[in-house]
Amino acid sequence: MQKETHYIDTSVIDIRDIYYILEQDKKLALSEEAKLNIQKARTFLDEKQDLESTPVYGINTGFGSLCNIKISDNKLSQLQENLVLSHACGTGNKVKTKIVKLMLLLKIQSLSYGNSGISLAVIERLIEFYNHNVLPVIYEQGSLGASGDLAPLAHLSLPLLGEGNVNYQGKEMTSAEALEKLSLTPLKLQSKEGLALLNGTQFMSAHAVYALIETFKISHLSDHIACVSLDAFDCNMSPFDPLVHEVRPHRGQIKTAQRILDLLAGSEIAKVEKKNVQDPYSFRCIPQVHGASKDTFHFVYQTVKTEINSVTDNPNIFVKDNKIISGGNFHGQPIALPMDYLAIALSELGNISERRTYQLVSGLRGLPDFLVNNPGLNSGFMIPQYTAASIVSQNKQLCSPASVDSIVSSNGQEDHVSMGANAATKLVKVVENTKQILAIELFNASQALYFREPLKSSSKIQEFVEAFRKKVEIVKEDKLMADEMRKALHFIENYTFDYDIFKL
Repeated sequence: MQKETHYIDTSVIDIRDIYYILEQDKKLALSEEAKLNIQKARTFLDEKQDLESTPVYGINTGFGSLCNIKISDNKLSQLQENLVLSHACGTGNKVKTKIVKLMLLLKIQSLSYGNSGISLAVIERLIEFYNHNVLPVIYEQGSLGASGDLAPLAHLSLPLLGEGNVNYQGKEMTSAEALEKLSLTPLKLQSKEGLALLNGTQFMSAHAVYALIETFKISHLSDHIACVSLDAFDCNMSPFDPLVHEVRPHRGQIKTAQRILDLLAGSEIAKVEKKNVQDPYSFRCIPQVHGASKDTFHFVYQTVKTEINSVTDNPNIFVKDNKIISGGNFHGQPIALPMDYLAIALSELGNISERRTYQLVSGLRGLPDFLVNNPGLNSGFMIPQYTAASIVSQNKQLCSPASVDSIVSSNGQEDHVSMGANAATKLVKVVENTKQILAIELFNASQALYFREPLKSSSKIQEFVEAFRKKVEIVKEDKLMADEMRKALHFIENYTFDYDIFKL
């Protein structure tokens, strides 16, 4: 069956759109409008070069602090290829292939507006890489997030020249091998093209988009798992009364309280009169904490949406205005700050989750110590809480903002940098950590809910828990808990909702 095609044009692309492009494995193609804009900009640039002898940064000059050195016309192609080769200085862990594919998509999108001066041939080759899953090997470390994501985007661009390595057909190979398999030859870059490829925020933006998609799933899971814990800990429902939230009407808080009420509607456990007048904050304040994170997610979503619909290379070409302007759109500050904020908001979902886990294993409210029969002989759920606590602590360390840092580079020319790339890689680690913390809470909450039987939770929560228990059974006596925790993580990573996850 032929795959559906997404056409790149000047219309706004949403993160939700990107999610479905990836989920449905759509092909990419340029619209006629995009092709025309790209060709106009390239023709304009070529004509400017022929008519004017004045130096224009990045087109016929060196780069960074070498910007005052003019390059002769017969060396312009070599200048661009040298740029790609010399800037491919990435190190550290390899970037996830899902994020690399996002980088390709976002780079194609940004170059398609006709403000970059890149040729149609280069963009179409990037599209071929995307459509055939030729995914360059890129490393996490090396970008300051200021003059664009130079090092990672250089690695993204190497295969255009037949250099570097790629992941293709399920294995890593040289770019030259992959090109040969696809009957393609390396490209020869023209003036400005290397700089257009390397300047840009696509490393940061791709991590942000990936993290946001995962974050929206995590947000819904947090509410579902919290509901299991609420009934498992025999909590009051009064803190979720709409009247409480109408007098402090933060959007996320109101939405969270309403979702808790919807999910727990009809719960037999919730209807039982409670002996405890109040519950710990980790239960009582779920709307306030989860809600504040939701509001942060909305803010970051809108900011990243603006970024991925922007031109972030340099210099920018304005055909109608007859201008080539060297500016600073490659600077990552506009998304470095939101990514730090997103990491903090995500870590709070993990923080409050671990506190609920702690309460569940404490032998309170009729639950056995560590949620197991014969405690003492059995350690039960004692150590999964330790694990969650250690991950929460690591999240706190990872949430030290990268964006407050800067360091001078390029002989003082680049004297303020965003460190957004570090914010990006830390953010993805916080995403993975938070999923594990939630998996541990669900593992504990499912076990605790077992001790409330024969009373049942609501139909929605019972269905959720029963699906979980098909993968992770009730623990009757001590067993290898790491295996169960891995199953729990696999469950939440693969759980699908039957509604739009982008509506928080």
